Amino acid sequence: MSLTTEQRTLLTVITEAVIEKQLLRDFDHLGARGYTVSDARGRGSRGLRDASWDEAANIRIEVICPRAMAEDLISHLAAHYYDDYAMVAFLQDVAILRGKKF
Repeated sequence: MSLTTEQRTLLTVITEAVIEKQLLRDFDHLGARGYTVSDARGRGSRGLRDASWDEAANIRIEVICPRAMAEDLISHLAAHYYDDYAMVAFLQDVAILRGKKF
């Protein structure tokens, strides 16, 4: 059986949970058709983020979309959030099934 895949881009954002609702509103406004949000823990340039209290909680947001939209979203993050929040974002090329969903 041969699977037919299509190319899209996966935008992954790891950031402070306190701005989750604001980010998701922004993503909706900028045209993202969907996203996945999960809790995240780890250590980085701003120290250990272990979610032991709400203000230290991190989230991971993943969006699969066309490359141009992913670049628009990451540019928006850089312009509006990078200076004030702990945030890392990256893009990856992915092969997907059911391309119409994205």
